[in-house]
Amino acid sequence: MPDANARLHQLRQWSATNHGLASDAVNLELAAGDASFRRYYRLTLADASTRMLMDAPPAQEDSGPFVAIAKQWALAGLPVPQIHSMDLDAGFIELDDLGDTPMQCRLDGHSGEATLAWFTRAIDAIHELQNRANPEPLPNYDATLFNTELALFPEWCLSRWLSLPTPDSWPALRDSLVNTALQQPIVTVHRDFDAMNLMVHGDTLYLIDFQDAVAGPISYDLISLLHGRYCRFSRERRLSWQASFHARAQADGRLSQQLSVDDFHRQVAAMAAQRSLKVLGIFCRLTLRDHRHGYLARLPHFLDHLSDALHDLSISATGKAEHSLTAFQGWLENTLRPALLARVATDTEPHP
Repeated sequence: MPDANARLHQLRQWSATNHGLASDAVNLELAAGDASFRRYYRLTLADASTRMLMDAPPAQEDSGPFVAIAKQWALAGLPVPQIHSMDLDAGFIELDDLGDTPMQCRLDGHSGEATLAWFTRAIDAIHELQNRANPEPLPNYDATLFNTELALFPEWCLSRWLSLPTPDSWPALRDSLVNTALQQPIVTVHRDFDAMNLMVHGDTLYLIDFQDAVAGPISYDLISLLHGRYCRFSRERRLSWQASFHARAQADGRLSQQLSVDDFHRQVAAMAAQRSLKVLGIFCRLTLRDHRHGYLARLPHFLDHLSDALHDLSISATGKAEHSLTAFQGWLENTLRPALLARVATDTEPHP
């Protein structure tokens, strides 16, 4: 674990040198942290303008992809923060300050008018990202990566946290989800396209935290948004957004005219199940391995997302896949849900 005080001192010295200041004249305030080792500080300059400084310890975080993607997406006309200076060896980057208003701060519940309007704008941003950003320079979201991510669920959520055995239905369901993902058209995928990673600055939604972007399935960012941290939408609302996305993607040429909207709904549901399973595993790993607090309380929300996705998927599944899906759904409700909720209640209750 990097020494926070030592990192802050180095960041202050670096910023002072960049701006011709004495180190004790550098005005830095912690602005945010995230699930990684990155931290963000707001730098206030002598003329009262501000910049955002990213501290990404190089032993834990490789900032090269962030810089490369930021430059590529800016050239493509996408709304990303401008990079003003950087030292990748030290893990420091100076960026535009986009303020303190991520999109979730503008939401008004699961069905409020403001929420629906902002999510519609965010979906428009996904279309722009897929239409403008070339996926070819990015790593492939391939079968190996999908399987690696899905393995987080049985290892960290079931075995390490809940001490539950993996159900017999898991291998068939896992393989079905991966195969469905690989059938989709390949586009640029942000990979964590949620309200927290969309900054409202002026009249624009800016993309941030895109360093893990990949070339992957067309539905991934859509389900990241619709099955994200802050809202659980009704099935009717999700299907409406998905149908509109399908129509626009076909009009733009990103989806084949032969792909029916029902088949697209099936692909979206499978992708949503895959990501929900991954998130359950990641949040348990963040808690157990990285000692990050607050993630366990979010597990029931993503368990509900998983249940919603599997329900949507079950409507169109057939044959062997349907049998394993039905078995997994039964295990989820009868075994996983009660065990998870009981453990969350125990692990998150306040201690005297």
